[in-house]
Amino acid sequence: MYNEIIFDLAFKIYTMKKLEELINTYRDFPKRGVDFKDVLGILHEPEVFYELIMRMSSSQIIKNSEAIISIDARGFIFGSAVSLKSSKPMIVARKPGKLPGDIVKQSYNLEYGENSLSIQKSSLSKFNNYAIIDDLLATGGTVECVADLLSKNNKQIKGLLTVIELSELNGRSKLDFPVDSVISL
Repeated sequence: MYNEIIFDLAFKIYTMKKLEELINTYRDFPKRGVDFKDVLGILHEPEVFYELIMRMSSSQIIKNSEAIISIDARGFIFGSAVSLKSSKPMIVARKPGKLPGDIVKQSYNLEYGENSLSIQKSSLSKFNNYAIIDDLLATGGTVECVADLLSKNNKQIKGLLTVIELSELNGRSKLDFPVDSVISL
């Protein structure tokens, strides 16, 4: 049994190290001066993806929330897997023109432009507190947008879960709730 525990721990350490290797950087994308961190390589390695989802699902932020809000689009990948593993409902925050019905909408600035996010009003009516999930935290603008939407609708945020945090951009400082990032670069 002791050997199994050691093997399991070694496997988890290996897969988390491998996680960093699976993140590709694309310079000057989507515009000059931006280094885009691409997490899609993680999906090519099911064991690494599994360990990542297990780690994110066990976060206290998830345990303390009633539901998950995943951010368009890569946040959907991780949010849906965490939702399934944690048995928490998932709500989506989508980019313009993607959601039918009555929506709440908020604009925000990115490090490379401006955009907006929308959430269906009916999905917000069922729950009072949320965990936000996205693939990456950079300047914090996207997450701040979701937080503003929730706040304007009298909802609480238990925290943010991300795969990557670009710590030099200090996006965490804009947020007044816990942030749990698997990797800080």
